[in-house]
Amino acid sequence: MKKIREWIIEHDRTIHRLLEILPGAVAYGLIGFLLIGGFVIPTVVAYVVLAYDVFWLYKSVTMAFTGILSHLKIQASSKMDWLGELKFFPDWQRLHHIIIIVTYKEPLHILKRNLKALKKQDFPRKQMTIVMATEARDKEAPRKIQALKKEFGKEFGNFFVTRHQLVTGEVAGKASNENYAARWVKKELVDRKGMDINYLTITSCDADHKFHPKHFSYLGYAFLDNPHRYRRFWQAAIHFYNNFWRLPPLNRVANTLGSVWSTAVLMRPDRLINVANYSASLKMIDEAGYWDPDVIPEDWRIFFKCFYKFKGQVEVEPLFLPLHVDAAESTTFFKTFKNQYEQFKRWAWGVSDDPYIIKNYFLIPNVSFWNKTIRLVRVIEDHFLWPVNWFFVTLGITLPSIFNRRFSRTVMGYTLPKLSSGILSLTLIFLIIILIIDARQRPPRPKKFPRWRAWLLPLEFVLMPVAGFFFTALPGLDAHTRLMLGKYLEYRVTEKV
Repeated sequence: MKKIREWIIEHDRTIHRLLEILPGAVAYGLIGFLLIGGFVIPTVVAYVVLAYDVFWLYKSVTMAFTGILSHLKIQASSKMDWLGELKFFPDWQRLHHIIIIVTYKEPLHILKRNLKALKKQDFPRKQMTIVMATEARDKEAPRKIQALKKEFGKEFGNFFVTRHQLVTGEVAGKASNENYAARWVKKELVDRKGMDINYLTITSCDADHKFHPKHFSYLGYAFLDNPHRYRRFWQAAIHFYNNFWRLPPLNRVANTLGSVWSTAVLMRPDRLINVANYSASLKMIDEAGYWDPDVIPEDWRIFFKCFYKFKGQVEVEPLFLPLHVDAAESTTFFKTFKNQYEQFKRWAWGVSDDPYIIKNYFLIPNVSFWNKTIRLVRVIEDHFLWPVNWFFVTLGITLPSIFNRRFSRTVMGYTLPKLSSGILSLTLIFLIIILIIDARQRPPRPKKFPRWRAWLLPLEFVLMPVAGFFFTALPGLDAHTRLMLGKYLEYRVTEKV
């Protein structure tokens, strides 16, 4: 292993570039196998497709059942008196939450909605610090911040504003902004005011997020109750429900599945990685060296940075509460479609973290083999197969028979469509469970949304193959191809309306 580490370090640039090519090569290789193999080796393709269908059924079953369990836990946690539980700790009043709200050109009403949700927290607001992390290139920010300070400046223990100026080596985006804001607030609260870093949590928050009223009481309880609090992230269920009823059907389908998946994954400690909005101890983030300002996907990167820094001792724990966010939206159907595509492409760009994760798998010693291996397998499954799943599940049963007429007249050629259709039909049972979970956790129907249209919502899921192609397969291939060619993605803020 030592020789492997030395070899990786010696050839770091070449290996990193090859690892950037690898996910796209695997994706295109598997899709090519499906398309070309239908001509050449249809029987082999048929067995692979059947295996993939079984794998997809397994994923559907686990998503449905873990979704049910998480939903029930969320219902229970929403009724729990977390502040009362927190007050049993004798040192609870020393606890202080820092919330970094990263903002760039979001409308004022979006920022106000975020702060109003924070104002409604049942946790003492004097033990909360708000950091509005703005960008120097956002010329509208000073005007909006002035209005926010006037309305909310005295509602919290501290209301700070940072102004991040890009420097050489940084990439425009959330990571570089919150890296600057977190370092600044640490100097202000710990170095200058003398607050105890052992009792400070830090939350990474987007401008459009809306917290549950008990979020920070629950976080405070989870923090103080955990003896490993300095090696933990905390993650709530991300629900794309702020603008759910305004979305076109195609976008609503994609975001519904995303919301239910975010709910279900809270029950999967082997899969749970912090995304979008998450919290940790400031002590851990400080010791790990904060967010890397030269990358775009900051959430998985900060997890694996801490994971390897602390020899695999870092885990993500669930906060069984909903956290409502905006789905991609714009002023017209086509603009909304484009924004949704760009957002999924940016999420798929998480594949750019894979070289970092894979290299450190070999470079960092004294990390549990099984722990890091399970993490790596999950990363490869999620990122490498992102553009592939749609092709196997949607086209896999038909391509061998279409491309090779002789195969269609064999026993396997006759049996494959029936077996595959039977397996995939079983997934529809679990889709119904997913729809029930969504119906129970989404916000109530607004009066201006017709009742008859609400009853027809389940029928929108006939659009799943279309949504899967345009919002999963295509943006995934786009991101993989860019990484393969070295045409790195630039950060693009999702439009808010």
